[in-house]
Amino acid sequence: MKFVAFERAKQGTGASRRLRITGRTPGIVYGGSAEPLLVELDHNALWHAIKKEAFHASILDMEFAGKESKVLLRNVQMHPFKQLILHIDFQRVEANTKLSMKVPLHFSGEENSPAAKVDACLINHVVTDLEVACLPADLPEFIAVDLSGLVKGKSLHAADLTLPKGVTVVTHGKANPVIVAVVAPVEEVAAPVAAAPAADAKGKGKGKK
Repeated sequence: MKFVAFERAKQGTGASRRLRITGRTPGIVYGGSAEPLLVELDHNALWHAIKKEAFHASILDMEFAGKESKVLLRNVQMHPFKQLILHIDFQRVEANTKLSMKVPLHFSGEENSPAAKVDACLINHVVTDLEVACLPADLPEFIAVDLSGLVKGKSLHAADLTLPKGVTVVTHGKANPVIVAVVAPVEEVAAPVAAAPAADAKGKGKGKK
């Protein structure tokens, strides 16, 4: 995806507030060997861009002063209740430096798995994205997760995923985190029918002649 950024001359709370009134969003680009760069972006174009999955999980082409550079979206600060982007952060991407990034998981085949189709298990997506480490050229837009082989009593872990070449999972200390949990259905036990009290039965018997 591509977006256009413009130089932001002034900084500070007051300057940022005035910038937002004109329909612009303040931002910053940092990382790499260059100094941090203050930028501003068109708010309407940015608002539509952040609704797209690829804007959050892929390398972006930023056009600035007639030149293009590669960046990653790192943070979006939203207004508490207004549809307003207050600030946005980007990180420069260097071709030979590994990066870490959260990548969305795209699930498929769940309804055809033995766990769901035969055993009526509950399939719980524990996570919907996964942090990975790789070179910029190897960064996937998403990771496809085939759930058609799920069976009762066995969950899917990070080690079970088929990752693109050059991509590794960042686990932050967790050896093999669960991606999808398979929960067996709760078996319903029929409640016993209450027997009529013995006293009532005897009373009915006495009343008959």
